Amino acid sequence: MKALVTGANGFIGSHLAEELVRRGWEVSCLVRRPHGLGWIERLNVRLVRGDCRDKPTLGPAVEGADCVFHLAGVISALKWEEYYQANVVGTRNLLEACFERNPGLKKFIHVSSISAAGPSEKGRALTEDDPNRPISDYGRSKLAAEEVVHESGGRLPFVIIRPPNIIGPRQRELQEGIRLIKRRIRPAVGTGEPQTSLCYVRDVVEALILAAERPEADGRTYFLADPKPYAWSDITDAIQEALGIRRILLNIPYQAQWLAAAASEAVARLTGRKPRLTRTSILAARKYYWIYDGSRIKRELGFEPRTGLKEAIRETIDWYKVHGGV
Repeated sequence: MKALVTGANGFIGSHLAEELVRRGWEVSCLVRRPHGLGWIERLNVRLVRGDCRDKPTLGPAVEGADCVFHLAGVISALKWEEYYQANVVGTRNLLEACFERNPGLKKFIHVSSISAAGPSEKGRALTEDDPNRPISDYGRSKLAAEEVVHESGGRLPFVIIRPPNIIGPRQRELQEGIRLIKRRIRPAVGTGEPQTSLCYVRDVVEALILAAERPEADGRTYFLADPKPYAWSDITDAIQEALGIRRILLNIPYQAQWLAAAASEAVARLTGRKPRLTRTSILAARKYYWIYDGSRIKRELGFEPRTGLKEAIRETIDWYKVHGGV
């Protein structure tokens, strides 16, 4: 099988590219520049120069692929137009390139987000059949991208995957959390009650490949989620336990995080770079519930996450001990 992976040098994409190569797939990776490739630099993959926002560059990338895994996009930006161009126009351009240069494509796997669905109600997991109510520009752009994919339904097989908050090696926020707790500094996140679904990155990769291989997944949208919802503090508890740290010297209150996020956004406006922390993300973790029902993909494809939170955190910390970064 031949695969094209967009966003292959990102968090999920790099793990996906690695696993596809390990399983013997021929993998092409769409990259915007030949440097800064991160974890895919040493993989046995074909690098194709291109940008989803620039349609003429996409033809050579999609030609010959059996499956396209579309993960590229913008997660953090200051303006709606940035989200729209990367997530909506970028998806449309990639699909149109497939129609024109690879009309026999076997599967288009679109990696969306729980943000497209919006937050859940307290105590109730959202299903794929619930109305979509995104609350952020990012979520609205991901939902609009899903609608673009649905519009292509009569022309090629597709699957939409909505991962929850994903944990694992290379995830920037988790890496920062590990670094802080290693210094005995702990951010106060959330309310202390279950507020989010989680999934380990390697389980997400397993679901993506399963969706690509199974014809019964065609045209379907799937949430991925550990059956157990978690409090945000469960994550910091698991990190603290895995590091063997008993005493925290400094707890960072919500107000301090909000000010840090505002400062991060101000710096981003001055430099033109993406903000490392936003007030939207701080508010989303404190105010809302992000809990989802992953039973549809279990019923239809037999997928369920294998890795619980504590095991995922231990494996992530062990990985960083080998590869550095914390």
